[in-house]
Amino acid sequence: MSDNLAKYLYADEAECVNAMIENLDWNDARADAVFAKAKSWVETLRGKARKFGELEVFLQQYSLSTKEGLALMCLAEALLRVPDKKTANDLIKDKVVAAEWLRGVGDTNDWMVKAAGMGLSLSSATLQSLFARLGEPVIREAMAKAMQLMGSQFVLGRDIGEAMERANDYPAYRMSYDMLGEGARTAEDAEKYFESYRRAIDYVGKNLAKVKNERRPGISVKLSALHPRYEFAQKERCVPEITERLLVLARQAAGHNIALTVDAEESERLEISLDIIEAVLRDKSLSGWDDYGLAVQAYQKRCTHLIDHLVGHARDAGRRMQMRLVKGAYWDSEIKKAQLGCYPDYPVFTRKMNSDLSYLACSEKMLGAGDILYPMFATHNAHSIAAITQIANDTNCDFEFQRLHGMGEGLYDIVMQENPDMKVSVYAPVGPYSDLLPYLVRRLLENGANSSFVNKILVKRVPVDELVEDPVEEAQKHPTKRHTKIPMPVDLYGVRINSRGVDLHDEETVMNLTNNVQKVKNTNFNAKSIIKNEKIAENGQKFEVKSPANSAHIVGSAKWANADIIPTVFDDANKGYKSWVKTDVEIRAAAVDKFADLMEKHHDHLIGLCVYEAGKTMEDAHMEVREAIDFCRYYANQGRVIFNARGTKMPGPTGEENVLMNHGRGVFVCISPWNFPVAIFTGQIVAALVAGNAVVAKPAEQTSIIAYEVVKMMHEAGIPRDVLQLVLGDGSVGAAAVEHKDVGGVAFTGSTEVAKIIQRTLAQKEGPIVPLIAETGGLNAMIVDSSALPEQVVDDVVTSSFGAAGQRCSALRVLYLQEDIADKVIHMLKGAMDELVIGHPENLACDIGPVIDEDARGILIAHKKKLDSYAKQLAEAKIHPDANGTYFAPVAYEISSLKQLEREVFGPILHVIRYKAGLINDIIAEVNDSGYGLTFGVHSRIESFQEKLAKSMNVGNVYVNRSIIGAVVGTQPFGGMGLSGTGPKAGGPHYLHAFATEKVISIDTTAAGGNTSLVSLSE
Repeated sequence: MSDNLAKYLYADEAECVNAMIENLDWNDARADAVFAKAKSWVETLRGKARKFGELEVFLQQYSLSTKEGLALMCLAEALLRVPDKKTANDLIKDKVVAAEWLRGVGDTNDWMVKAAGMGLSLSSATLQSLFARLGEPVIREAMAKAMQLMGSQFVLGRDIGEAMERANDYPAYRMSYDMLGEGARTAEDAEKYFESYRRAIDYVGKNLAKVKNERRPGISVKLSALHPRYEFAQKERCVPEITERLLVLARQAAGHNIALTVDAEESERLEISLDIIEAVLRDKSLSGWDDYGLAVQAYQKRCTHLIDHLVGHARDAGRRMQMRLVKGAYWDSEIKKAQLGCYPDYPVFTRKMNSDLSYLACSEKMLGAGDILYPMFATHNAHSIAAITQIANDTNCDFEFQRLHGMGEGLYDIVMQENPDMKVSVYAPVGPYSDLLPYLVRRLLENGANSSFVNKILVKRVPVDELVEDPVEEAQKHPTKRHTKIPMPVDLYGVRINSRGVDLHDEETVMNLTNNVQKVKNTNFNAKSIIKNEKIAENGQKFEVKSPANSAHIVGSAKWANADIIPTVFDDANKGYKSWVKTDVEIRAAAVDKFADLMEKHHDHLIGLCVYEAGKTMEDAHMEVREAIDFCRYYANQGRVIFNARGTKMPGPTGEENVLMNHGRGVFVCISPWNFPVAIFTGQIVAALVAGNAVVAKPAEQTSIIAYEVVKMMHEAGIPRDVLQLVLGDGSVGAAAVEHKDVGGVAFTGSTEVAKIIQRTLAQKEGPIVPLIAETGGLNAMIVDSSALPEQVVDDVVTSSFGAAGQRCSALRVLYLQEDIADKVIHMLKGAMDELVIGHPENLACDIGPVIDEDARGILIAHKKKLDSYAKQLAEAKIHPDANGTYFAPVAYEISSLKQLEREVFGPILHVIRYKAGLINDIIAEVNDSGYGLTFGVHSRIESFQEKLAKSMNVGNVYVNRSIIGAVVGTQPFGGMGLSGTGPKAGGPHYLHAFATEKVISIDTTAAGGNTSLVSLSE
């Protein structure tokens, strides 16, 4: 991507809006003319009877602001793909019973809305009795037919032949056929979609004589359908492979002299999209063919600059190209991704009026480049159509409008009657209704939203003047250019700053990160060398070590320990505690906040340590560092409240003052694992420190360097050295620390077996009763019913089971698949696993790195061998030939029951179990009887099913229709029950209380001479 485009990716919204207003050729005369024309069209449309086939009235009646609209979207999205009768019935009951389908139906004469309303209302009113008797098959069939009818309004044909035949019903419109299917998960999917495009192009080309419109139709292509790994991290592979496939399609379309347009996708794919599109643009074999182009999205802040960029490339290549301008179809997901990633800003405008303004600015640019572009304006908005028509009068540019099949026909009929020479085409989806989901959801979200022109055009209570508002005027007069209810990503959590993210889809950002990570590697900084150096200090004395990371002499804050030095460590810690617990919580919290800032400053260095010592991928390491930072800021803010010097006043009778105080327990031993060597290590320690405790920190020996570097930062931030002491060693050191008589508490994350040993040790100690805060593992399960979307299931299963080489306590271990869809999901899962890249984690393209050490790998090999004796292997990923080390290929096995698994196996092994829909209660009991209770997932479109499982499962975290990993501090507090931990949840509102003791101070305020506050009360 050019520097100019990268500059505007996260540009300030106000600056973008002001620049567009300043550069747009817009004056009062033009604004008035556009307003008058748009108003006349809307008034004419509102006065006409609705033509059969349009969906505006339908969407208005069942908008997404209603239960009915949401239920309809879910039914349309899921019902046609549900293969079994029971789940279909459950889905219908779930969506229909909860909605009030007849509400407002009397307000319209539209037969389609009335039919839907009457039919659905009848189902709702009589559902229980009908389902109980003989109406179940009838209702199910009727609902399926209704969904097919709805689908037919969005889809021109189930195949290209049917679509071309039906296109002749619209002789005034040129067709741009969109073959349904996107987001290939497997190589097989990509090949299927590629062949679908080839067949469509060939069919259209051979049947042009049957086309009634004199203008030749075109084909729209999604690049995400052509490759299973269409993402920036895989650009070295996917860009050349997609380019080759797109070039084949382009040459085929050129041979038939029909148009080919590349559809727009998410903003994170723009860089690699441009590499592919521009490579095809410059191919000499396509010379003389001017019907190739792409779609651009006006809701992106960089769209005007993207048009300039593309125009420059077209001129340089000496090729005229098509350009379709759309508002944008992924707005909600773009906002969420930016928030989750904590990017500097949003790549899209946060106000619809700003997107509308951008649409005008982009239209003007495109029309101004008519010598090199053929503009195509995709819009159903009367104001946009009128404005483009006005702007075009000044350019004499050839262009066309586009509408979606099933949308905008009434409006365009009126416009075309006034402008007989106007060119309008139809974006026409083609494919089976069961493949409609991604397209349908985008269309419903776009056009069913309250702010949508399509949604409001037939709502008579919405004034026409409001419907055709001038976005230029609106943007000018609005005091805040950005939406005030959409916080900046950094401000997402209000009281605390969100940890800074890194956009791993941006070329420059990735290059800088990779270079910084390489610096850690180039120091020859490895666990074996530093631990050997630190063993010099086995006598327990503080030592001086030369840190290879920065070549500076550091007075050691770590001790390579054996059990003999633990008494000395506790002597120091006890002294530190006595002063630290008296230190104002604001000072303690400020030190933790400063430590968070230091981690953010040394973000890339910490990622490098995680890559080279813990074997984490760069993305996993980045997310872990962010989590550690979030722990710090979250606990610091909480600590200021819980441990404030004034305490909390309690209610009581007059004449008394009752105050609840919290303060530290003493010396906490914090024992952390290697799988989250920054986040868990940090979270335990800073929670204890904010609460006023001293800490003896014992990390896993496999990740001692990371712990050492993190503790150095803590000390630099102002945590006294005697308050926080790091001991490096094997398990015997941790055991000795737990056994010490002065332990005030233990925070432990690791295996259930070790947690039980610690529990018994603490129980047998003389002296105070010592609390244990334990987070252990789990046989984490996910249940998938037949209403779930297989593509989404496979995405989330791969992420949950194999991410971080399966070395997360929250990782998915057991996948229950309803037998009706099991074969389809397993087939897709195998294909997705074939696409995984297993190799050295310093490469961004690496999906999965090594397991932590040879011992861990040996356990996995033994478990796999055991599975081979009784289970069926379903799929196994491939390890890169150059990957030398402790690698273990992700593998999936089918087993018959959870009881066949005795314990958690920590690694990328997935166990799949088929189940019958009618036996779900047995599955719930089986999972609960395991005794583990950490995480659980459910994939289903049936809310009652989701709710039943969420309430029935004895687990700490339930995830619905998403992955089961990646809990966010303060949003999804993490921790389990039973064999999976003691609670309270890390990153939650109750965690700090576990590190504290409580004291109530009660004062009789009348003892000094009466209740003056009471007798002094005014009337």
